[in-house]
Amino acid sequence: MVSSSEPIGGAPDVRQEYLEAIRLVERLHRQFLEVVKTELDRQGVEDINNIQALILFNIGPDELAVGELTNRGYYLGSNVSYNVRKMVENGYLIQERSTHDRRSIRVRLSDKGLVLSDVVRDMFDRHASTLDEAGISADDLTNASSLYRELERFWIGILNYGVRGAGPS
Repeated sequence: MVSSSEPIGGAPDVRQEYLEAIRLVERLHRQFLEVVKTELDRQGVEDINNIQALILFNIGPDELAVGELTNRGYYLGSNVSYNVRKMVENGYLIQERSTHDRRSIRVRLSDKGLVLSDVVRDMFDRHASTLDEAGISADDLTNASSLYRELERFWIGILNYGVRGAGPS
């Protein structure tokens, strides 16, 4: 009997590669957050964390309902509420009730938030301009993003249709 961790017939072990891909995604995410934290430290920004800085970047020049942050940035709902409150307290966000739906809270960046959003944008621009020095091309990133989207669709299919049908039949 072949164990579930051994490849069958010399083929790559899909299960092992799948688990490695998941580990890499988690590790890359943590490392990326460390990169953002390092940039904040380099800028002397101490009153906001890396996640909050990314939320500011994702809001950009828009005005959004708090719920839209969850949809746009894939942030957990309870964390978004906490982070929005902290960013309002520290002067990065302006929070107002919607004029159309008084139950809805809308947020936009303050001048301080716009400055920090620009810092994050500049960091991304610096990184993008040096990727080729690291041997990473635009095609490499396109291929990686395509695979990430396929995994996302696969996982959404599992959530919507169960394990056996990772998509509509």
